[in-house]
Amino acid sequence: MPGGASVYRATTGILRPLSRWHGVTQFHYDLQVAQRQQRSVHNKSPAEPGVRSVRSEARARIAAVDAIRPFDNASPLTDQFHRKHTYLRISLTERCNLRCMYCMPEEGVSLTPSGQLLTTEEIVYLASVFVKQGVTKIRLTGGEPTIRKDFVDLVGHLNLLRSWGLQSITVTTNGIALRRKLPQLVENGLDGINFSLDTLDPLQFQLLTRRNGMERVLESIQMASEYSQLNVKINCVVMRQINEGEVPDFVQYTQHHPVTVRFIEYMPFDGNRWSQHKLVPYRDLLQAIRERFGEPVKLTDEAHDTTKAYCIPGFQGKFGFITSMTDHFCHTCNRVRITADGNLKVCLFGNAEVSLRDYIRQFKTKELDAIRANQHDPTLLAACLAEILEGKDQPLLDIIHDAVQKKKAKHAGMHNIAKSHNRPMILIGG
Repeated sequence: MPGGASVYRATTGILRPLSRWHGVTQFHYDLQVAQRQQRSVHNKSPAEPGVRSVRSEARARIAAVDAIRPFDNASPLTDQFHRKHTYLRISLTERCNLRCMYCMPEEGVSLTPSGQLLTTEEIVYLASVFVKQGVTKIRLTGGEPTIRKDFVDLVGHLNLLRSWGLQSITVTTNGIALRRKLPQLVENGLDGINFSLDTLDPLQFQLLTRRNGMERVLESIQMASEYSQLNVKINCVVMRQINEGEVPDFVQYTQHHPVTVRFIEYMPFDGNRWSQHKLVPYRDLLQAIRERFGEPVKLTDEAHDTTKAYCIPGFQGKFGFITSMTDHFCHTCNRVRITADGNLKVCLFGNAEVSLRDYIRQFKTKELDAIRANQHDPTLLAACLAEILEGKDQPLLDIIHDAVQKKKAKHAGMHNIAKSHNRPMILIGG
């Protein structure tokens, strides 16, 4: 059954697990067989009190199990290791206005033809399906999501899904093109922004991104931090002999800025020339921070949080470490990704993907047409989504379930990841 739900067989008052793939029909058939066997053993007719007692006890146990683990509602987003995936990351584009060395190969990438990328209505449809299945947080990524023409409107469309359980809409951006869009994004329901910024030195910024524009990024961060409803973070990928010396400066930045700086261990992706020598373990970074500020305060990490969080007493902001390579957090992973070309990717470091785009383009044209026709009127779009969500797209849920069930307990380790073929980061979505 979907979601790893177990089915139980009743025999002489005992419940024991069967394979997760047995169905409810098989379950009730087994119960009837067990009841007949019970009657045969005791040589009693169905009307005798002993048989009624066994039958009543079995039914009571079935009801108790059903109440705890409702078979028909088992989530396709729960994997075989009982990790429930409530966090969906959607890449909106493969294009970017920077060329960060750890994200995009120096020679560039071959972009997917625009006709093969997800449309607005396809993103809204897929997001609605995932939210109905229990996703509470959506992050929009890229490429650079802010350069997509319908980005602001798309945030507003997704905001309508709060009626079905969506709690958070966030974006990862380099901030270059964010400032003019920010007021409308906040009005449309944006909750948080992760800024990608790996240096506070303008010259170093140009070397790392192969572009200018650091002042615009800092202006966007400042503007975003003035919105009390926004959770503002800075993601800094740390590379040895490149920007590791700036880590204490980023911590200093949190003294007067209410942001969270997250130091990310350098991770291997196709074309980014990763090597273990370039990786700076988070413990080394923590020691450098101690040498400048003294012992930081360890904060409580939230469930499913990827960050080991700290702060310096008296500072407005916080900092932390994302330790994917030296101390992974796969056992608490609750994230899945949809790439800009519509593939479901259940692990950032795995190369297994399955197309959701192909299915919905073939079988969900009516729903996509309805979303497209109503997307310019929030009231009509909300009514359209309500009607769509009343149904159940079981074939799509089966595709999602099969992919999630194949998610491994943990990634293969940094050396094996470096040897395996995967997309460049820009084609996955940050």
